[in-house]
Amino acid sequence: METRELSVVAGSFVGFQLLFSVASPLFSSTFIPDYNLLPTTKLTEWNSRLVSTVHALIVGLFCLYILWFDDAVNADPVWGEPGLVKLNVAITCGYLLYDLVLLATNWSTMGDSFFVCHHLAALYAYGYVLTRGVLPYFANFRLISELSTPFVNQRWFYEVLKYPRSARLVVANGMAMAVVFFMVRIFVMPPYWSRVFDTFGTEAFERLGTGAQVAWITSCIALDILNTIWMYKIARGCYKVMMGARARKTKEASPVKQNHVNNHTD
Repeated sequence: METRELSVVAGSFVGFQLLFSVASPLFSSTFIPDYNLLPTTKLTEWNSRLVSTVHALIVGLFCLYILWFDDAVNADPVWGEPGLVKLNVAITCGYLLYDLVLLATNWSTMGDSFFVCHHLAALYAYGYVLTRGVLPYFANFRLISELSTPFVNQRWFYEVLKYPRSARLVVANGMAMAVVFFMVRIFVMPPYWSRVFDTFGTEAFERLGTGAQVAWITSCIALDILNTIWMYKIARGCYKVMMGARARKTKEASPVKQNHVNNHTD
């Protein structure tokens, strides 16, 4: 790993830690009155999710920029010039390390084995990008998934602030979360894997070596399995919300029918 990428990993790790411990509490207590009323465990997760949203917006938008404008990476997905991609991946690695430390130190309240598996699989694969500069297109493409994270976090913010599930903002965010999560994590699977299969048997693929090939394919499979599980949970939650709203509408309408009396007499 070059000095620049190592510095970015370390810098983002420290930066996200400062955002968690200093900037988030200051910002939230100033603009969200109910923030100071939350229990300590909720404050920790609140700050963690705010950091998660900031990270997702940074790397997600950077990812789109690279996909749209980095011709070298798009032309050669395996060995294209990885400069910008390595910078984006280094930011993500710093965040993943910060988040693993946070999970480990707050395991009783925030521990989640799925997130640990996700982080370790991502770090395993991204390590090859940072150390050898390989697979820049595919590494960057995976970061599209971060664009769904702000909606997931916003759902939690609404929940902890005790917004009714039937509130328009909550419902709108829930629907947006389901749609965006599907688009950036599930819908993109076929084109992604199609591009992967196109590299099989090529000279560029063979140059990777067995280690990089295994890290690439196994980590992608693991991440897609986790994304599918999460999509199922989100879809099930959306179904429950929609059915609940439908039931409430039916219940509200039923007394009207029961109280209707025919006042006409013959």
